[in-house]
Amino acid sequence: MLTVIHSKGDNKMIINKNEFLKKSNETLGEILDMMAGLPAIQLKDLQAENTALIIVDMINGFVREGALASKRAEKAIPAIVELSKACDKMQIIKIAFADSHTSQSPEFGAYPEHCMAGTSESEVVDEIKEIGGYTLIPKNSTNSFHEEEFQKWLKNNNNVYTFIVTGVCTNICVEQFALTLKTYFNKQNRKSRVIVPKNTVETYDLGIHNGDLMNVMALYNMIVNGIEVVAGVE
Repeated sequence: MLTVIHSKGDNKMIINKNEFLKKSNETLGEILDMMAGLPAIQLKDLQAENTALIIVDMINGFVREGALASKRAEKAIPAIVELSKACDKMQIIKIAFADSHTSQSPEFGAYPEHCMAGTSESEVVDEIKEIGGYTLIPKNSTNSFHEEEFQKWLKNNNNVYTFIVTGVCTNICVEQFALTLKTYFNKQNRKSRVIVPKNTVETYDLGIHNGDLMNVMALYNMIVNGIEVVAGVE
């Protein structure tokens, strides 16, 4: 079966669907084996003064209420809670980003209205909020790197070059932030470690958005772009 993916004039991209699915299935098998073999790392092996824990969008509006809430996101809470507590013991800096929109947000052209500023949807989930100890930065974009408050934080904490990135969604906000952060350091010829523990990130299921597939492909894409994806941080 042939499928035309793109057609403009004589410029066509034609894919044989059966061959594509067969080869893709083999590739996915190899990627799954890669994910199964990811090592865990030890928090104590990181330099606390050079490390920050980043918690992306672990808020009610993506976990427990509203148009974009997903039960899958709850699965990441226990691992993030334990990691947050461990970071406190080592006095590692923590930042929590929280989606917080106004009614003018252009994002609502792509997603349903969600996480309005001042509502419970934009609040960090109770389990993580109770531990506290983080700097809360509201964000009005899927990519929290662009928030002015984070830019200020980067300049004021230029000794930090190791980032443990956790939260949701793996293939949207987490991936965008991790890749932009990594390329930010690359541009300046500065070494960095951007670490994404697999057990602390999640995405959602909705129609063609297959959560398992999106998780795996996002993690793989981060790996091939220099992000250190690990099984967990112990």
